[in-house]
Amino acid sequence: MADERDDGIAPVIPLFGGPAPSPEEAPRGGAPEGESWHTTWRDLGSRPGDRRPKPVKPLEVTPSKAGVRFVELPEDDTAEPDQDERRAQAETRLVKALRRRSLSVSEARAKLREDELDMDDIDEIVERLVRLGALDDAALADQLVYAGVERKNQGRRAIAQALSARGIDRAVIDQALAELPDDDFERALEYARGKASSLLRFDDDTALRRLSGQLARRGYGGGLALSAARAALEEARRPRSSVRFD
Repeated sequence: MADERDDGIAPVIPLFGGPAPSPEEAPRGGAPEGESWHTTWRDLGSRPGDRRPKPVKPLEVTPSKAGVRFVELPEDDTAEPDQDERRAQAETRLVKALRRRSLSVSEARAKLREDELDMDDIDEIVERLVRLGALDDAALADQLVYAGVERKNQGRRAIAQALSARGIDRAVIDQALAELPDDDFERALEYARGKASSLLRFDDDTALRRLSGQLARRGYGGGLALSAARAALEEARRPRSSVRFD
């Protein structure tokens, strides 16, 4: 009497070579119609009789009509970049940042430290960019002094504080300010004249206090700010002379 077979039995896969089972021998519930289950020792990376099977890469089993195929999985490409690659990437990011905004040497070093580079690598990148002129604290100081005087109407103290906040060396700051004309009073008075008319609705003491405070916040010293504010308010309150022709 024919052997009874259970439909739940897994199909037999001949891993050690040899012919695949005939359709009569194949268990029901095995490979789909038109497909076969077959593999060879070459697929597995070793042969019968080898004492030590050859090491194989991770395999992925893919059933197909031609049989079971073992496909090598791709190599892991998530490894950390080496030191040279990390240094090159950090320098590229720094150059892009310099195209958007001028940076001081101190600010450039801070950005490179964010990439966790060694100090030797940071020094090498900074020195190369300094030689190329991409990093120039003296030129940056001149730009900031010009902006403080022409656009913001700042005094020396405010300009010096702005340069120091950018990490520029004190000697470079002093050199940039030394080339600035000694005209703080004239510039303070010019600024105060533009604000004095809006303060005439206040009494003298309040108007003087507010205007001198505005000048002090722009970096003008206390005595200079007070003198410029008083002169501007006096000019604003002085009646304008008019010439009449009879």
